Amino acid sequence: MSHLTGKKVVFLATNGFEDSELTSPWEAVTGHGAQALLVSTKTGTITGKNGHQATVDITTDAVSGADFDALVLPGGVVNSDTIRTDEAAVALVRDIVSAGKPVGVICHGAWIMADADVLRGRTVTSYPSLKTDLINAGATWVDEEVVTDKGLVSSRTPDDLPAFNDKVVEEIGEGIH
Repeated sequence: MSHLTGKKVVFLATNGFEDSELTSPWEAVTGHGAQALLVSTKTGTITGKNGHQATVDITTDAVSGADFDALVLPGGVVNSDTIRTDEAAVALVRDIVSAGKPVGVICHGAWIMADADVLRGRTVTSYPSLKTDLINAGATWVDEEVVTDKGLVSSRTPDDLPAFNDKVVEEIGEGIH
């Protein structure tokens, strides 16, 4: 029995996600016993920018932050720019962050956090092109492989996935902050 058994982790994504930024953390959390669910704006299948297909478990308008123990936001420019225009997705992010639940965000995934207005006073990293957006949303931006700030784990690119996955698993194991 792993230390994440019984934890429900929501992965929030839509078409154009960075394939490895969905699949690698998914394997990390499920490998430690968590239940992972894919939430998107529509039912069916979503396709990553490199062709990986994933089946949506439930839509953003049918869930709430109370349904989950943690959140992972994969990147991918198209995914991240699209998902942040969905009001239910933004509300889900706001609910989970406001509840102090662990959140893992990588690459362009942090864009939705600016829309959810949950970055004020937090230290994060991201793909470098998001630096100004995240600073304007109230974050302190740093260029590091992985940054953890009160349960919020952030990384820059797929190259950071090993460190990101380890820290996400650790934070989910620790629970609410």
